[in-house]
Amino acid sequence: MHKQIYDLNPDVKNQKDEIISFKCELNENLQKAMNKFVEKHPNWDQYRIIQAAIAGFLIQKGFQNRDLTRLYIGNMFSMNFEN
Repeated sequence: MHKQIYDLNPDVKNQKDEIISFKCELNENLQKAMNKFVEKHPNWDQYRIIQAAIAGFLIQKGFQNRDLTRLYIGNMFSMNFEN
């Protein structure tokens, strides 16, 4: 496995709603569970689950950031925060 390091351009880092795509391999059991969850909860998709999971993990580990908290709460409760 190789490590990739990305330099964050300050102009890009501060933009609202910046989307960064990445490729991730999932364990088969995790993927099956995620598919079953989405089938039962049609207002969720794989992207919303991954975003909520990463944001929740970072918050639990003590990372404090208002935008991260808004993303987490927005994903968990289907809220869209403007500003």
